[in-house]
Amino acid sequence: QNYLDNFWPDLKAAHELFDSITQARRERESESQENHGKEYPEHLPMEILEAGVKSGRYIQGILNVNKHRAQLEAFVRLQGFGSKETG
Repeated sequence: QNYLDNFWPDLKAAHELFDSITQARRERESESQENHGKEYPEHLPMEILEAGVKSGRYIQGILNVNKHRAQLEAFVRLQGFGSKETG
């Protein structure tokens, strides 16, 4: 802010961009505090998830994401189901 004020006081677009970035950063910090430091809020409370896993409504596993095609390829490895097991 000081740099813009001192060296580019008349460059309106730069000041607007700085203000926009500052506001976005404040909103993100506020959301992070509301979510107790988590980047993404939980979709369901943990108690409901645990009960759902116990009842069989939900499954629990490890998410594996392809590092080369992260937006296109991922799978969940279920606990208790290894690649060598046959069913």
